[in-house]
Amino acid sequence: MGLTKTEVFTEQENRVAELAKAFAHPARVAILRLLAEKKACICGDLVDELPLSQATVSQHLKELKRIGIIKGEINPPRVCYCINEAVWEEAQQTFGLVFQALKRPSCC
Repeated sequence: MGLTKTEVFTEQENRVAELAKAFAHPARVAILRLLAEKKACICGDLVDELPLSQATVSQHLKELKRIGIIKGEINPPRVCYCINEAVWEEAQQTFGLVFQALKRPSCC
């Protein structure tokens, strides 16, 4: 297996890539959309809302939580998830800055 060489990139470049990973799969986009629309913590309802198995939803939730864009509380037997407002705003600002920095006159 090859190395990712993330250490050769800046901390900011690595964070942008990590935040982008939250939006890199349609299931994660759907989960984020549902959480953002509800504007509240959701407990267990996500599996009912998505055409995915419990295991698949759990894996995507785990990745989103690892990135920090969602937060969850475990109160057995329930786990409640919601958008982490601070990281959500970080993602909005970060992507805005990336797109702003990459803006240039048309070359074609």
